[in-house]
Amino acid sequence: MLFSSIVFLFYFLPAVLALYYLFRFNVPIKNAILLVASLFFYAWGEPWFLFVMLASILGNYFLALFVDKYREKPQKAKFFVVLSVVLNIGLLFVFKYLDFIIRNVNQVTGRNLPLTGLALPIGISFFTFQAMSYVIDVYRGNGEVQKNPFYVALYIAFFPQLIAGPIVRYETIAQQIRHRTETVDKFAVGVCRFISGMGKKVLLSNNFAIIADRIFDGYQSGNCPVTLAWLGSFAYTLQILFDFSGYSDMAIGLGLMFGFKFEENFNYPYISKSIGEFWRRWHISLGTWFKEYIYFPLGGSRVKNMDIVLRNMLVVWVFTGIWHGAEWTFLIWGLINFAALVFERFVDFEEIKGHDALRWFYTMFIVNLGWVIFRAENLVYAGNYIKCMFGFGGGGFFSSYALMYLKEYGIYFIAAVIFCIPFGKRMNYLITKDQVSKPALQILNTLYPLAMIGMFLICVTSLVKGSYNPFIYFNF
Repeated sequence: MLFSSIVFLFYFLPAVLALYYLFRFNVPIKNAILLVASLFFYAWGEPWFLFVMLASILGNYFLALFVDKYREKPQKAKFFVVLSVVLNIGLLFVFKYLDFIIRNVNQVTGRNLPLTGLALPIGISFFTFQAMSYVIDVYRGNGEVQKNPFYVALYIAFFPQLIAGPIVRYETIAQQIRHRTETVDKFAVGVCRFISGMGKKVLLSNNFAIIADRIFDGYQSGNCPVTLAWLGSFAYTLQILFDFSGYSDMAIGLGLMFGFKFEENFNYPYISKSIGEFWRRWHISLGTWFKEYIYFPLGGSRVKNMDIVLRNMLVVWVFTGIWHGAEWTFLIWGLINFAALVFERFVDFEEIKGHDALRWFYTMFIVNLGWVIFRAENLVYAGNYIKCMFGFGGGGFFSSYALMYLKEYGIYFIAAVIFCIPFGKRMNYLITKDQVSKPALQILNTLYPLAMIGMFLICVTSLVKGSYNPFIYFNF
């Protein structure tokens, strides 16, 4: 079930909200409502996926209990932590990577080993990471073990962030599961945040998806004109931002409607002036997870030996690449980011002053090129497309189709540029800090809810019409 679907917006969400607020003063009942709703939400598309997630929940629940039980016996506790990591990574490996390994073994050896054909459970990369972090945090003493299995289940299965993040650490939400307050202000902010995210997804990402898919899929073998190839890469660069950040905004908004506060996941990454800054702004919860559970345990940057630091960075970026998908393109994409970060570290890139425009151009060039590889179905396809971007694809330079797309979708590109910069954030700051005149403030306070209602109606109209509505996150 998608957030940006009629079933979710007009059937599922209203029913869950009505039941939840009917029992809002009874914590066990309202948590039970959220848990049942979350399990139903997850089972909507493929019911058997639910058993995979329930197995993960129960396994990690018991492993955390064993870790806590043997806290005074570090070796035994560590054994159960390692077992949790092995089981979670094993689950992810079987469903996400096993067929990829078999295909590559067949290509290298000439054998014909059968593929498993297992479908990828939705959100498995997210809920396995959350489950692992729960057990590890119990071992580290960063959070108390949860004796109530239903609370662990709600933490892992909570539907707002189940299939698209942000990745939530248990210690940040444990208190909220047991004690939280719902207020009119929270609910109102949550609704506006949800609608803003839906606008990003339905009005921006979906329209850029039309351009990107037509260009990328239409020129897999090359022969794409230079201008059209670059336009396709720009379209995908904007599509993936507004798809990912739109769903994160919707998740954060839904959490607020139910009294939960999630951490921010995107912070205007396309204004970054280095790859390092970009990754502090892009998918923040994922970057934090890799730092907390892989980079820092390996020693991070605190070791004196630069070779060890580079090794630690390489391990993180190999894992970051393959986390996103079972294809060589994702590994290469991760290694490109690793190489850029190593370059920036050695030249002290972020300390270079007075060349912000040049630093931004460099950053977006690397990011845009990386997204082309990320989008490609395989390395051959990526190579063909990149050759077209630089005039070696045999398709010439100018394309009338590029001009046509700019004319037809120009308004979306303009809107995208505005929403890529902190324009809205700045406006909110001015309003909340009373930096505008009272008459202007009254006008803004009147227009804002009307704008939200208008955006919601436009999004619903688009969905009712059956407009193109792909979901990139399903691939992960």
